[in-house]
Amino acid sequence: MAKSDRLFRLLTALRMLPQPVTAARLAEEMGVSERTLYRDIEALRAGGALIDGAAGLGYTLTEDPALPPQMFTRLEVEALVLGLAEVRMAGDPALARAAEAAMAKITASLPERVQRQAIHAVSQTYRYEKRPPAPEHLGLIREACWEERALDIGYLDNDGRVTQRRIWPLSVVFLDRALMCLAFCCLRQDFRRFKLHQMRSVSLSDEFFRPRRVPLLREFLVQIKGGSAVRRA
Repeated sequence: MAKSDRLFRLLTALRMLPQPVTAARLAEEMGVSERTLYRDIEALRAGGALIDGAAGLGYTLTEDPALPPQMFTRLEVEALVLGLAEVRMAGDPALARAAEAAMAKITASLPERVQRQAIHAVSQTYRYEKRPPAPEHLGLIREACWEERALDIGYLDNDGRVTQRRIWPLSVVFLDRALMCLAFCCLRQDFRRFKLHQMRSVSLSDEFFRPRRVPLLREFLVQIKGGSAVRRA
């Protein structure tokens, strides 16, 4: 297979496979050795693709130079409009503003015909039962996840006591009626689920756990999908 064809297939695999995707999984998908896969990743990066990750951690395609926004189909536009509208309703003010800005940028880059499809989308979202307002510390938790930085929290447990914990935040999950942080609890030395509304205090620590967030989150999700019990805090 020509290298150009192989790189095109690799971009497609990065778009379609659940991310972060390991080098072993990509190599299997491409039918090449991991050594060749690593060289192809570097070739895509040199060509302008922004691919986060490294060997052993998995890869995520965060900017794709081969897929301009104006290539969205009508159904893809509907999905974007619906998804971003849901983010505006469910997220904290910063996330809601980001969703509005993202929609504006996407719409501005579309051809006029597709712009009209976005502005007058068929799909709408509305909730009769409003979610509780997002906690003020949601933005801080999100930043800690991005920076792979430990948090010190005061957490209200099921017995009504506030305990002090240090956690490694891995992900924020938007449930129907609540927000939950998936984390590694340093006190329990195990994975735990923390409800954001039960966090009485949240502060950034000086401890970083980079680059462990991605592999830890992957392990956490494998346990959940495999039916293993993951205790709440």
